[in-house]
Amino acid sequence: MADRYGKNLDEQISRDYPGIELLYKDLHANPELAFAEVRTAKKLADELRGLGFDVTEGVGKTGVVGILRNGQGPTIMVRTELDALPMEEKTSLSYASNIKTTYAGKETFVAHSCGHDLHMAAWVGTAMTLANIRGQWQGTLMFVAQPAEEVLSGAKAMLDDGLFKRFGKPDFAFALHTWPMAYGEIGFNVGAVTSNSDGFEAVFHGRGAHGSAPDKSIDPVLMASRFVVDVQGVISREKDPFQFGVFSVGAIQGGTSGNIIPDNVTLRGTIRSYDQSVRTKMHEGIRRTAKAAAATSGAPEPEVNILPGGNAVINNAALVERTEATLRAALGANIKRMPPITPSEDFSEYADAGVPAMFFLVGVYDPKDVEASRRPGGKPLPGNHSPSFAPVPEPTIKSSVKAMSLAVLTALQR
Repeated sequence: MADRYGKNLDEQISRDYPGIELLYKDLHANPELAFAEVRTAKKLADELRGLGFDVTEGVGKTGVVGILRNGQGPTIMVRTELDALPMEEKTSLSYASNIKTTYAGKETFVAHSCGHDLHMAAWVGTAMTLANIRGQWQGTLMFVAQPAEEVLSGAKAMLDDGLFKRFGKPDFAFALHTWPMAYGEIGFNVGAVTSNSDGFEAVFHGRGAHGSAPDKSIDPVLMASRFVVDVQGVISREKDPFQFGVFSVGAIQGGTSGNIIPDNVTLRGTIRSYDQSVRTKMHEGIRRTAKAAAATSGAPEPEVNILPGGNAVINNAALVERTEATLRAALGANIKRMPPITPSEDFSEYADAGVPAMFFLVGVYDPKDVEASRRPGGKPLPGNHSPSFAPVPEPTIKSSVKAMSLAVLTALQR
């Protein structure tokens, strides 16, 4: 497979690249938040139409579906994400985002600090490459541009809007994601690739009083503080130490003044795991610990809500093995299996709907900088969601397009 397409793909990708880079920089400079990706969706829809795809917009609110039929054969889905993050970019790039919008009632900057702009550029590049060599394959391409990945809602929105009923259920699905590795490197795993993600919110109820008279209060700040410390015992003492599980509290809100004990304190956090049994154990332990923290203070039972998020992306073993053979033949030592990553991804929704799927990671940084960062005392490279996250465009996009094109071509042979 690699011998058959390798040189041809490289030449095609190089010819298309200047236009893809312009698209990438435009997307980077003009990010949009979840379910508001109107400009972004239109640009991608226009790109696919220009390649001969039958395009439908507005799927799952702002999603785009492009279908290219090219004879008898499998249907292969390739997904990208449309949305950006409510954060300020601090890269000083000439094409950096200065966009602001309203988010949660407040003005905020918007930035593609998770790499979705690069994913979209590689998605369009893959569509270009495959459309331009359509005489060498048969089957159907299903290119899906999904909204709202950052809030883990877009995949479900598209499925609820009849994605597979309206356009057909694909035989295989692929997606990629940037990661702070050396450009040219492609990483993946069999089984779990990302984590389960659940949201957490708890309200501890007490009785307010003057800070100088704590005996007149039932202090919810003390309860919340006790809970934040004690709940880590669920992770360190109840969970199998060989199984991944993380619970982090990211927000504590309560009170208005340093000398007033408030009536209530609200905590919000995130729960991550790979294994369903670990997920269940953590949920049970978190609820129990919250109730215990309140009971110790003689307080009412707290309100504890665990909000289901995305499931872990599970790579299909057979699909990975076939794709890995092709990628390794084409890219050699740059292809590697790696442990699952701790963030979450709603690409899992498609796999959970019964589509054999493969999710892989692509490196974004100069190999010399990556090597230097790993030395003792080396400067860490900015990761995804950092305001300084800045992939090196050309080698990253080209290697992403090549890897995804080869993955699709391999699946089309089945």
